[in-house]
Amino acid sequence: MIDCRLRIVVTGAVQGVGYRPFVYRAATNLGLKGWVLNSPEGVVIEVEGNDKALAAFERTLRTEKPPQAVVQGVESWRLDAVGFEGFEIRQSEESGTRTALVVPDLATCQECILEISDPSNRRYRYPFTNCTNCGPRYSIMQALPYDRPNTTMKGFRMCPRCQAEYDDPGNRRFHAQPNACPACGPRVELWSPDGDVVARNWDAIVACAEAVRDGRIVAVKGLGGYHLVCDAFNEDAIKELRRRKNRELKPLAVMAPSLEDILNLCEVSQAEKEALTSVEAPIVLLKRRSEGLAPSVAPGNPYLGVMLPYTPLHHLLFKEIGRMAAATSGNLSDEPICIDEREALQRLKGIADLFLVHNRPIQRQVDDSIVRVIENRLMVLRRSRGFAPLPVPLPAACSKIVGLGAHLKSTVAVAIRDKAFLSQHIGDLETVEAIMAFDRVVSGLENLYGVNPEIAACDGHPDYASTRKAFCLGIPVVQVQHHLAHALACAADNDLEPPFLAVTWDGTGLGTDGTIWGGEFLLVRQDGWDRAGWLRPFRLPGGDQAVRQPWRTAASILVECGIEPSSVLGSIDCQGVEKQLKAGVNCPVTTSAGRLFDAISALLGVCAEQRFEGQAAMELEFCASGQTDEFVWPEAPARPPLILDWRPIVKDVIDQAMKGRPRSQVAMFFHKALASGIAQTAQRIGEKRVLLTGGCFQNRILLENAIRNLRNSGLEPYWHQRIPPNDGGLAVGQIVEAIRQRRKPCA
Repeated sequence: MIDCRLRIVVTGAVQGVGYRPFVYRAATNLGLKGWVLNSPEGVVIEVEGNDKALAAFERTLRTEKPPQAVVQGVESWRLDAVGFEGFEIRQSEESGTRTALVVPDLATCQECILEISDPSNRRYRYPFTNCTNCGPRYSIMQALPYDRPNTTMKGFRMCPRCQAEYDDPGNRRFHAQPNACPACGPRVELWSPDGDVVARNWDAIVACAEAVRDGRIVAVKGLGGYHLVCDAFNEDAIKELRRRKNRELKPLAVMAPSLEDILNLCEVSQAEKEALTSVEAPIVLLKRRSEGLAPSVAPGNPYLGVMLPYTPLHHLLFKEIGRMAAATSGNLSDEPICIDEREALQRLKGIADLFLVHNRPIQRQVDDSIVRVIENRLMVLRRSRGFAPLPVPLPAACSKIVGLGAHLKSTVAVAIRDKAFLSQHIGDLETVEAIMAFDRVVSGLENLYGVNPEIAACDGHPDYASTRKAFCLGIPVVQVQHHLAHALACAADNDLEPPFLAVTWDGTGLGTDGTIWGGEFLLVRQDGWDRAGWLRPFRLPGGDQAVRQPWRTAASILVECGIEPSSVLGSIDCQGVEKQLKAGVNCPVTTSAGRLFDAISALLGVCAEQRFEGQAAMELEFCASGQTDEFVWPEAPARPPLILDWRPIVKDVIDQAMKGRPRSQVAMFFHKALASGIAQTAQRIGEKRVLLTGGCFQNRILLENAIRNLRNSGLEPYWHQRIPPNDGGLAVGQIVEAIRQRRKPCA
């Protein structure tokens, strides 16, 4: 039988996950000869043998894969045999278009956990244990292809035993780029605030755990940056952490030593359990089963943000601590997390009592991801570790585009061919440090993929730092209306093409008419879009001040309803705001659903002043419970544009509150009334497919009721999954609109 040769290119997340060893074993088991290597476009294979063996090999590539690999395509060509003498893993190719998927950082696998727990194993208690199935990837990667010289591990030369593992195709550390052991790998130390070494190696971990148990605050260098860690049961320690970090009320995330600890404290569904124990290992928002933690961990919040250890260092540390601990981002509020030891000593001075550090450099900041299970499906609220920078499919091939996101919950994305590679969470661009971090992420993502952008897509707001960045790049700029970007991001997340109706509800976004939008019904077509409906406009007395003080917005909507504000808001002096509204001074007009939630929160006495973004609406959601009456919306015009008039709801809310109905039931009534209005308006607009997007749809009650009502109305609802519904997904939507405006696809 005459041999022939196959050249195969496998694309997807196939570097850093043991794919080449998998190919090696598959080929040698079938007696095939040839080679495999990493290239900027993925994994390239040349293999030759008889037709039967080649068919079996190709079938294996299409039906099997390593556990963490994501195969997007297997393309093959049949060529003449050249007489290979064996099968080998060749040196990676450096040249070519970089389209290989960068694998996110992966939580520690069970085999590595067993090794660090086994006194007879040479990696016993070693905090940097990893293999091809787990460990750092994106946080240490400096260039493609993913090989050790292109990572921050290049400074650690493997000892003979680690090198033997790395070179052995039958070993699970075969070509595991961060491979290391106590003899040759990174080390951990405990430092004083002055940078003096207090303890090293295992002693450092033990001393760190003792410090946490004693009520002290320790800055711990993890995978993609620092955590500030303290005892989650110690109220004094938590209060002190809040004071030092300047984080007054916003909930703190906690890390638990084991799943059992979480099950004892929280309600955990099967979907939530799977999220907690997944390779992404995100922070999962869980309903509390009982109290027990310090009240200041998440004051007044029925939910906890909980995660499990996801690195060997965390596993070892939290086993020593022996209980849940707060593990919040190592930064001051509104600043990016620290990733470097000396930077941490400077920026976290006065916050941390001790520093648990290590000498494996972090290439880029990668915060913990945050997820929530809604309708038994995962929704990513903050997309970072474990998810970034996996790509999102685009509706068409394109030239090189960079999407720069918005101002809050910033992310960026780069588009290459038919994929948008979305960055990790950066944060709010409110400080010099945050803007510098934003610039680093933009250049880092471009350099990683070798992209010289030809188009910059950004928000329509001229004062956003991200917009200003777009105009500094010296390339054509496409400004995308904020809510259209939300709509297109949700469509990309669900692999949908227009036409569709997008209900885009959030806090703030500059509209095309110069007012502040946020309660929109956008009808998106193949060739454009229309604003088919919106919430009835109202005014924000004091502008941004009304965001911080929702009682001002409450006074505004009461005036719109013909109700005297003081008759409802009681002790709050509204006279100045009433004069401001009458004069029309600094009272921008808005349709924002987010601000309407704020106003109702203030009216019901839930939250009159916000200490962090989204607090009033969040607390209104947490307050809502019980059975409520159905709200019957007044008749509206049968054709767009449709104005959803909230005044009857507000009057009903006030009437119920005045009659002494429990606040929880009134809050639930408001949520359900708005969800009913969404379905009614969508039905009148007449587009069957309805997308629910924007920060307001992080609200579980609103989203679930809107989904239910839309389905009952014969419509098809879609909502977010892996792209956040908040501004963290805008960069992808901006890229999609830039492609739509360009119209002419190009490879």
